[in-house]
Amino acid sequence: MGSNQLIDIKNLTFPELTLQLTGMGKEAFRARQIVKWVYARRVTSFDEMTDLSKTLRDELKSRFLISDWKPEVVETSTDGTRKYLYRLNDQETVEAVRIPMDGGKDTLCISTQVGCAMQCQFCLTGTFGLTRNLDPSEIVNQVCASLKDGPLHNIVLMGMGEPLHNLDNVVKALDILYLDDGCGYGARRVTLSTSGLVPQMYELAKRVKVGLAVSLNATTDELRDTLMPINKKYPLAELLKACREIPLEPRQRITFEYILIGGINDTRADAKRLVKLLHGLRAKVNLILFNEHPGSAFKRPSARAVDEFQRYLLDRNIVAIRRASKGQDISAACGQLKGKLEKQTG
Repeated sequence: MGSNQLIDIKNLTFPELTLQLTGMGKEAFRARQIVKWVYARRVTSFDEMTDLSKTLRDELKSRFLISDWKPEVVETSTDGTRKYLYRLNDQETVEAVRIPMDGGKDTLCISTQVGCAMQCQFCLTGTFGLTRNLDPSEIVNQVCASLKDGPLHNIVLMGMGEPLHNLDNVVKALDILYLDDGCGYGARRVTLSTSGLVPQMYELAKRVKVGLAVSLNATTDELRDTLMPINKKYPLAELLKACREIPLEPRQRITFEYILIGGINDTRADAKRLVKLLHGLRAKVNLILFNEHPGSAFKRPSARAVDEFQRYLLDRNIVAIRRASKGQDISAACGQLKGKLEKQTG
């Protein structure tokens, strides 16, 4: 069997791996042993799996491979933010960002697609267009590779791509990351960000537990249509109806991400409309200051505008957190490192 036909173990959910093994006439419990080796002990070859017989290891080698990633480029910021660029088998690239948090509880921001089809006006990745979806293994490997640099407390699917545009592979990747004997991430430690693909939001809720973050960024359909073209398909009323109807765990809230852009969506009138939109929702708002990049017409908001916007929400009992911009001195906004690299090589 040629290596191109080998199955990447990291593409298989636990039930799929079990099925493969029983199909080979092996005991089902072997799947748990293998998962432990690959994800908990992070071995990269079947030879290292010492509690499996040599015969079984040879059979596994003839059928499967264990992909193992190393970053092609790593940029480290003065604040400890670390950006990884990974080169894929087809020579495409994706990025992941490790964000240091208080108490050593780092968060990893991972990508779900090469490029993105959503064309949000403020997002650099959107300018690349969509090349392709990532496989489950390509999503999972961003986590496995980054774990070599130390533990990760939280994972956010907020990198390149729209996760719900690659729903099947994302759900599989989450199932793999949640494996108890594997990476062991609980659903409470993983957050998925969407630009608002409403039917897929309902579908996601049916299939897997995960924290939901909705990229809102505007309080009128007119402005959101311009900033985020997906709004023409699923306008605010429809999006917020879904947010109200999707079942939440006790104490769980939906996060609304709001990128403050100077003079565009940062006025008191915007804050007022936002309070109205979120009325009755178990919500928290992440205020993110627009990260200026070459070629963008948008500007960062003034410190005063940010203060007033946040104060308005807090005074009306809305949890509003100002997300500190990390990695300002490196290419930390999604797609900046990829863009820089392609300029150099293009």
